[in-house]
Amino acid sequence: MTDDGRITLTDLVTVLRQCAGEDENVDLGGDIADRTFTELGYDSIALLETSARMAERFGLDLDDEELADKVTPAALVRYLNRAASGTGEA
Repeated sequence: MTDDGRITLTDLVTVLRQCAGEDENVDLGGDIADRTFTELGYDSIALLETSARMAERFGLDLDDEELADKVTPAALVRYLNRAASGTGEA
């Protein structure tokens, strides 16, 4: 999390690794923001677990239907930050 309270891609990667591990063929430290979760080796169950942990960790109320539309790390981080700020989906 940044000094201004924004959730970062690094925060998401940390939780992804804790929840579902890391595919040995994928470098999560690389430029992954716009790659799909499928390309990164994560299925919908891993993403539900990750989302639940992010919600718990940052005190967020997340909508499962909206989460299902987030297919890249960048899209998910944007959604998480909107949820954290209370502005909803843009």
